[in-house]
Amino acid sequence: MRRLRAFGRFWYDFVIGDDWRIACWVVPALGATAGLAAAGVNAWWLPPLAVAGALAHSLHRAVKSTRGPG
Repeated sequence: MRRLRAFGRFWYDFVIGDDWRIACWVVPALGATAGLAAAGVNAWWLPPLAVAGALAHSLHRAVKSTRGPG
């Protein structure tokens, strides 16, 4: 049971990492890319768009938190 728990902790830390919001962008994008590729669609462009969107969202939150209320 200890090894199973350690395995789960590793994957949680690997996928979620420091910010779970980034994972909420990247994991669905990878799933959508896999689904599109399985359907025969050239979907190489989707992960970079998701990463750019996640970065923009993360930077927006960081800038908003440093400005304070108002």
